[in-house]
Amino acid sequence: AHLEFLRGVQNPIGIKIGPAATPEWLSEVLSVANPQKEEGRVLLYTRLGAKLIDRLLPPLIDTVRKSKIPVTWSCDPMHGNTETTEDGTKTRHFDNILSELKQALEIHRSMGSYLGGVHFELTGDNVTECIGGARGLAPHDLKTAYHSLVDPRLNYEQSLEMAIQLSHQFRSEP
Repeated sequence: AHLEFLRGVQNPIGIKIGPAATPEWLSEVLSVANPQKEEGRVLLYTRLGAKLIDRLLPPLIDTVRKSKIPVTWSCDPMHGNTETTEDGTKTRHFDNILSELKQALEIHRSMGSYLGGVHFELTGDNVTECIGGARGLAPHDLKTAYHSLVDPRLNYEQSLEMAIQLSHQFRSEP
């Protein structure tokens, strides 16, 4: 039903790509979402997780290349790295977020593809929703200032640290 709906949508389309996505599924979605092979029509958001991206992303990039359907790739390193602490608090580890992002950049580079965007959930507030980062927030720190009603966000320090790390990655492009 969702695929059929896409046929009538005239706006650019963003498609979330999680660990369950197969190359066959992606090929079908792309042929329906962009049969005319228009530039700028499809944005693919990969959210595969730091532990799976090295295995799952290359076949997806290869599928897109073979289809000759233009896409813009974006990495969402937040959603695939959500975990739950022993006390049931939903969190994300800074190092896993950064790892997925670095791996995505390297995989795209090595395959002659281009990562055109990133997605973060962040706030300028001093929250304690994601563990790790320069301050070394630990699971026991989460209760200090956990305010999210939905998904854990990087706080202002973690956001700046992520931006600096990301800039280093782009600066090292060949």
